[in-house]
Amino acid sequence: MTAKNRHSRYFHRALTLVDFVILNVVFFVVTFMNPDVPEIHGRLVWLLLNIAYIPVARRVGKIHKVRALPMDRLVLVALQAGGSHALAFICLLYLMELDSIPWQVFVEFYGISILLLSLWWLLSHSLLKRYRRNGRSYTRVVVVGCSPTAERLLFEMKSDPGFGYRCQGFFDIYCPPSFSEKELYIGTLDRLEDFVVNNQTDEIFYTITGENREAIQLILGICEKHMVKFHYVPQISPYLTRKFRLDAIGQIPVLEVRNNPLERSVNRIMKRSFDLLFSSAFLVVSPVIFIPIAIAIKLSSPGPVFFKQMRTGYKGRDFLCWKFRTMKVNAQADTLQASEHDPRKTKLGDFLRRTSLDELPQFINVFMGDMSIVGPRPHMLKHTEDYRRLIGQYMVRHLIKPGITGWAQVRGYRGQTEELWQMEKRVEHDIWYIEHWSFLLDMKIIVSTVLGVFSKDENAF
Repeated sequence: MTAKNRHSRYFHRALTLVDFVILNVVFFVVTFMNPDVPEIHGRLVWLLLNIAYIPVARRVGKIHKVRALPMDRLVLVALQAGGSHALAFICLLYLMELDSIPWQVFVEFYGISILLLSLWWLLSHSLLKRYRRNGRSYTRVVVVGCSPTAERLLFEMKSDPGFGYRCQGFFDIYCPPSFSEKELYIGTLDRLEDFVVNNQTDEIFYTITGENREAIQLILGICEKHMVKFHYVPQISPYLTRKFRLDAIGQIPVLEVRNNPLERSVNRIMKRSFDLLFSSAFLVVSPVIFIPIAIAIKLSSPGPVFFKQMRTGYKGRDFLCWKFRTMKVNAQADTLQASEHDPRKTKLGDFLRRTSLDELPQFINVFMGDMSIVGPRPHMLKHTEDYRRLIGQYMVRHLIKPGITGWAQVRGYRGQTEELWQMEKRVEHDIWYIEHWSFLLDMKIIVSTVLGVFSKDENAF
């Protein structure tokens, strides 16, 4: 093992040790500040507290080693770690007949611990990336293959020094004239083993096609013989830049181009549960808002309070969408999109549109299950028929339920779409949301929407 790897190993262990310190400090503070906590039974409770974290530490330790740490993954691991530790710790306490600690203590302890651990992991990850950018704790890598995939791989490694990769060179059966990194080409595969040994290579990235049996067996043998980590990099077209989801048919791995996290039952249940709770809570207090608006609409112009229109929903199915009426009753309501100075709008309707108050009745659609709070905005049927012919990916936005607000809206793509590129950008943002969905992203969009109500949006009309 190289000195660099030993140093890196101790560095990661030190980071994990801080996790134990945080747990012990929080438990001490919570128990010390709570007058209802009985006398702790010597050192036994503290011993059980740390024993319960040992099986969790191995999984959590990987957080300190990842190259990229998205927020949704951070929160998920923190919740999983808290739940696993709570299960182990409480079971150990009851087995040792130490069951006199009030449940409020556990609620406070795990609530504070999960928050502090998440902040610590975020901070330590930032510190580790800065540490790597200074040329420390790096990983020596060799790339096998002189293909466009290998070139793109090197570009991504260099794009952020915080990843900590240091490319030592490229090996291949031969180096094609089109290869742009010729100065890093070292030689053919028969020279690879000596190079790995003499230069203390840590990892090998294999970018040659997997059908080359002799080459891949040779590289795997070198990695196993010298304890070098092996990575297989599939040759994927640069035009397929979306997130992929790994699946399998029997023993054959398959990459799904269209990643949709909401295809997973757990995510759908989480999103639907939030929609039900949020919409139910809102509808309980909605009369306080709905009644004054309804009276104002009736006084402003003749016609119904609500405007109900068929729109395209989940998987292309039509549903009846509710809104407050913002226009005079007209024959073009189902065919003509509202414009900034639309003469059909009432003065009250213009205010309701600019503040998005006209969308509030759609919480009824959310409660009924036709919509979600966050998702692509539902369009009138005529727009669906028109744009599905003009924009190739338009119908992809219907892979999930439409929403009261969405990623496209908070990114500035709301309101009238006078030119095709405006709808194309909206569809692009809707598809990005579908492929990158997370519960935290929904929360971010909701907060941004609420804040947007109090700021002037030139596209809101």
